[in-house]
Amino acid sequence: MKRRSVRIYEVAPRDGLQNEPEVLDLDDKLALIEALARTGLTDLEVTSFVRPSWVPQLADSDHLVARLPRVPGLRYWALVPNMRGLERAIEAGVGAISTVVSASDTHNRKNLNRTRAETLAAQAEVIRLARDEGLAVRSYVSTALGCPYEGEVPVSTVVDVALRLRDFGAGEIALGDTTGMGHPRSVRALVAALVDAGIPLERLALHLHDTRGTALANALAGFEAGVRSFDGAVAGVGGCPYAEGAAGNLASEDLVYMFEAMGEPTGVDLDRLAAAGHLLEDLLGRPLPGRYHRWAAASTCEAGESCIA
Repeated sequence: MKRRSVRIYEVAPRDGLQNEPEVLDLDDKLALIEALARTGLTDLEVTSFVRPSWVPQLADSDHLVARLPRVPGLRYWALVPNMRGLERAIEAGVGAISTVVSASDTHNRKNLNRTRAETLAAQAEVIRLARDEGLAVRSYVSTALGCPYEGEVPVSTVVDVALRLRDFGAGEIALGDTTGMGHPRSVRALVAALVDAGIPLERLALHLHDTRGTALANALAGFEAGVRSFDGAVAGVGGCPYAEGAAGNLASEDLVYMFEAMGEPTGVDLDRLAAAGHLLEDLLGRPLPGRYHRWAAASTCEAGESCIA
């Protein structure tokens, strides 16, 4: 296998499902995770240790983590919104956690019921304890490319938040385009500003939503700016429960197809990834929006033949 030059961080079991009104059974979630685990992915965000009443879809996080399949080379992640979430993640045996804060104060209040400053102060302790426990840490900066309530978010604000998270000890900063307001020039400008401020490219990731159809173009802009880590959700599932109108995440299949076609190995088996997307569509009982996903579903490839053109 060629050495991968692009890393795909899969978020469907957590970010993809959190906005779904129909709560999937634990066995169904595990079936999805097992299908994704067979694709060659190295990083899979499977759940969140959030208060069950906030996100009923993820209320079974403890039970899910206990039954995760052990796959060499695959690291499971869980989102923790606060110290209690971290404590539960540690008790469950999670080895890698993500945190989240919004660059927009209004979105942060709606998402976490705290100001941005309050969230950052709490995350300093969460990240410190997680690092002391030997956990890997990545931190999301939501609304990094625009806020549905405040509009344009100053680049300087995003840079300040990212620098603080870096100083707290976050190993990776994932820039979230929560409602797809970004465009290629804004992506390039933000990445350049962060690098100029002292955050290395290898510690940056892009988490893009396709609300306005620009997610794949933004991913390419990020790649051309030097970013090599991209979040995706199989079949384009997902949305943000605290941002009305937010469409699904950038589809993992679309990312993998684009980069592989460009000669940039991802290490992910596209046919197996597409199969996981079809499984998820069956589990949810509704069509999912990923472009490659829809093409593969309509493909007339013969049984057993690769559908990769």
